[in-house]
Amino acid sequence: MLCSAIAAAAALLTSACDKSNAKTTDSAEPVAVALEKPATESPADATPDADMPKGAQILMKCYPDFVKGYKDGRLQMSDGTTIVYDDGRSKTFEQKLDDADPEDMFAFKYDRTASKPEYLQDAGRSRCEALFKKMYGNTAAQVQSKLVSVKWFDANGNYGGSSVKFTPVNGAADHLKAVAAELAKMPQFKKYYKSEGTFYWRQVRGAKRQSAHSYGMTIDIGGNFKTYWLWSNPGAKETTRIRYENKMPMEIVEAFERHGFIWGGRWYHYDTMHFEYRPEILMDNP
Repeated sequence: MLCSAIAAAAALLTSACDKSNAKTTDSAEPVAVALEKPATESPADATPDADMPKGAQILMKCYPDFVKGYKDGRLQMSDGTTIVYDDGRSKTFEQKLDDADPEDMFAFKYDRTASKPEYLQDAGRSRCEALFKKMYGNTAAQVQSKLVSVKWFDANGNYGGSSVKFTPVNGAADHLKAVAAELAKMPQFKKYYKSEGTFYWRQVRGAKRQSAHSYGMTIDIGGNFKTYWLWSNPGAKETTRIRYENKMPMEIVEAFERHGFIWGGRWYHYDTMHFEYRPEILMDNP
């Protein structure tokens, strides 16, 4: 039964990627090669490499309006620029978070069957900023200019009693609408539904990388039932062994995952209020 459910979820995710852009303390060393540069030929003219990495194929599938191909170790972008897929550097755990290339985004496991995440398995916390800023916007103003309103739940859990701002890029807002429609059919969990925030251009607390909230494709919910690794483990560092704590019902998590969102509660460094539109992570971890 579990295998059948996972297979069904994978099929739904493939469909979501096909429709993804429907409109409605080791310090990191400097990157030795520029992640982005102008392409010498258009993506349409580029002949793809026969040995295209699986991750590049997934990015093309999930973000078809932006990632058009792969050649000579670079993602071919729709605007004619390219992004290095793998910068070739051996990185520590923290460097894969703070200085991620696209390949690093697929370095961790997103396990939908485990009762708690494995040590340092944080699939989705790595984000290639060159790629994400290319898709969602390079500045707060660019991201904010694209945001649309999505009907959401008020403080009492009433569907449509409030709304949130979310990006329509890659179909993220439409997928959030689909999540909301599912959650509205589960009123027994309405005390968890109030939004704790969506778009907020900022860096991750204590780091030099942008928060996922910067791109407008992330929502926090949970009311009084939120748990976070640093709240439960004061003073812990990125590689510290920590205690796991969760109060979010799995029915809510699974509704989000059916529509391309990953859950921060599946991270070793858990953030159980956090839901982020990352269909490529789910496709890589069916």
